[in-house]
Amino acid sequence: MTDTLLVKNGTVVTLGEPNRVLENHSVLCEKGAIKKIGRAAEFKGRYKRTVDASGKVVLPGFINAHMHFYSTMARGLSKAAPSKDFNEVLKNLWWRLDKKLNPDDCYYSALVPMLDAIRHGTTTLIDHHASPFAVRGSLSRIAQAVAKTGLRASLCYEISDRDGRKVAQDGLDENIEFIRVCEEEKNNHLKALVGLHASFTVGDETLKKAAEAGHKLGAGFHVHTAEAATDQEHCLKQHGVRVVERFRRAGILGPKTICAHCVHLNEHEMDTLSETGTAVAHNPQSNMNNAVGVADILWMFRKGVLVGLGTDAMTVNMCEEVRAALWVHRLATNNPSVGFTEALSALLFNNSDIANRYFDPKVGELREGYAADIVCIDYRPPTPFDSRTFLGHFAFGLAHAPVDTTICGGRVLMQKKKLTLDIDEEEVAAKSRELAARLWERF
Repeated sequence: MTDTLLVKNGTVVTLGEPNRVLENHSVLCEKGAIKKIGRAAEFKGRYKRTVDASGKVVLPGFINAHMHFYSTMARGLSKAAPSKDFNEVLKNLWWRLDKKLNPDDCYYSALVPMLDAIRHGTTTLIDHHASPFAVRGSLSRIAQAVAKTGLRASLCYEISDRDGRKVAQDGLDENIEFIRVCEEEKNNHLKALVGLHASFTVGDETLKKAAEAGHKLGAGFHVHTAEAATDQEHCLKQHGVRVVERFRRAGILGPKTICAHCVHLNEHEMDTLSETGTAVAHNPQSNMNNAVGVADILWMFRKGVLVGLGTDAMTVNMCEEVRAALWVHRLATNNPSVGFTEALSALLFNNSDIANRYFDPKVGELREGYAADIVCIDYRPPTPFDSRTFLGHFAFGLAHAPVDTTICGGRVLMQKKKLTLDIDEEEVAAKSRELAARLWERF
């Protein structure tokens, strides 16, 4: 009996191409990967661990394509001045908060949402971090939280000139060092990108240095792109081109790069993202919250842009985010018949395509050889349930059904709605409150 895990007797939804819905099937996992998917009756052996998925839908773990762990420490903070636009939101809240973060804040602000992610079946998160006066070592502290929870994450530090040349260089050095560590360790639970804040806070010299470092290391980039109209206005005024074109000329676009938001793009910019194979992370709830607009992902899909779904730290519940995406595109277009396929595909199919540019074994699909990242959701379909009806069931049923079990790399992180980790949640929450209170005093 090897290190095996059998998830048995469930309705298995594989996702991928083709997406299969397999009633009364089991998934055998071995050494962190999926070894076999078959009818429940086929599995007669003895297995080290078993999870009974009777009455549950078995899916790949969800993926978050754009996250900010450190935003946890802002929850309930009321000291920021009211803001009339997105730039004021940054100046009054986020750029004040991130300057006050210390290494312990970085660790606990990551640990808390990752525990919440487990409860919502999210097993892979692509994060974008900032702590300008605690830059060096910050990614390692977050990586400790990733290891503690057993989840997967891709991390980066957002390089920016907004806090001066030294901080920008620290950010570049932090990315370089962490990318090298990830390469040396070859840990499939931890990957790295070169982080950049946004065009309007990154000067030409810094952008050039970051591009050179990323190319030398063979790494991709993770950057906020045209989140607000002011990003485009600044770029045109300072550089004579639009944001995507500036990034193309700098050499940071490509299949390993994620451009987050992309709310204010024209058709040429969408064509450029498509031609370069650059991924887009759509964050609808954040865009609504900051009143910056609605990214036209319907047009991006038609252009062949790989559009995934992130949350920008509004939540780690990807089911909540995907429903918001669907509703906002129907409202924005005044058309109740659009956005269904695009919104759901962003989460259920495209996020895995994005993540699999970095992770190996691959994630986001239940298939032999893929990572054993599995979620079991309590759901008994009230209408016919198969590959043709699955998306409708997901949007209007599964997305608000409770997650019972979360597995990552063959490790059971939650079962019967209880975390199985050696983590005292009360202690974590208490420590986070203590740190947050001190942070707010410094704010």
